[in-house]
Amino acid sequence: MTLQHITRPSSLKENAPLLIMLHGYGSDENDLFSFAQELPEELFIISVRAPHPMQPYGNAWYAINFDANQNKWNDVEQAVESRDNIAKFIDEACAEYPVNKDNVTLLGFSQGTILSYAVALTYPEKVKNIIALSGYVSDDMLNDDLESKDFSNLDFYCSHGSVDQVIPIDWARKAPVFLDKLNIKNTFSEFPVGHGVAPQNFYELKAWLETRI
Repeated sequence: MTLQHITRPSSLKENAPLLIMLHGYGSDENDLFSFAQELPEELFIISVRAPHPMQPYGNAWYAINFDANQNKWNDVEQAVESRDNIAKFIDEACAEYPVNKDNVTLLGFSQGTILSYAVALTYPEKVKNIIALSGYVSDDMLNDDLESKDFSNLDFYCSHGSVDQVIPIDWARKAPVFLDKLNIKNTFSEFPVGHGVAPQNFYELKAWLETRI
C-alpha cells in the first residue's frame, strides 16, 4: 500500500466502518492512534504516516517554508500530491481490509485536517464523515469545480482551540461559512485551549461519531 500505517481491527468480521487518522506536521502515526482505545470497537482504525520525513524526527504531508522575514507558505504542489495519495490510499484500504467503502471517516489534526478538508472536497464520493481538529480549509488545495460536485453524503465535525497559537482561530471560523455555502452538513465547536484537543473536545467528537457510524 502507498502509505505506511498502523491498524486497530474492528470487532466486526466484515463491512466495518473505517476511520482513517491523519496526523499533524512533524508528528507520526502513533500520535492520534492513542485515541483508538477510546473509540467504538466496531470501527476499523487506520493511522497513517505522512510521506515526507523531517529532521530530526517526525513527518509532514507537505513542506512549510519560511523566508527571511519569517513569513511562511505551504508547498501546495506537495499538498495536492498528498491529497491524491490519501484518496488512493482510501481505495487501497477498502480493498485490503474488511471494511465498508461507503462508511469512511477521516480524522485529522492540524496539517492532517487541512488534508482531510482537501480530500473530502475533492473526492466526496470516497468519504462520509470528517473530523477536522485544529485546521482550516486551504483553497489552493482544492479544484475549481466545487459547485458541480455532490456533497450530500458529507458531514463535518470541526473544532478549534480559541487560543491556538499555531493556526489562528479566525482561519478555522471560515470553515463552517465555506461549508454552509456548499450546503454541506457541519458542526463547529471552540474550546478554551491552544493547539491541541481538550478532553471535552474529544468526548464531543466521540459522541458525534457514534451517532454516524
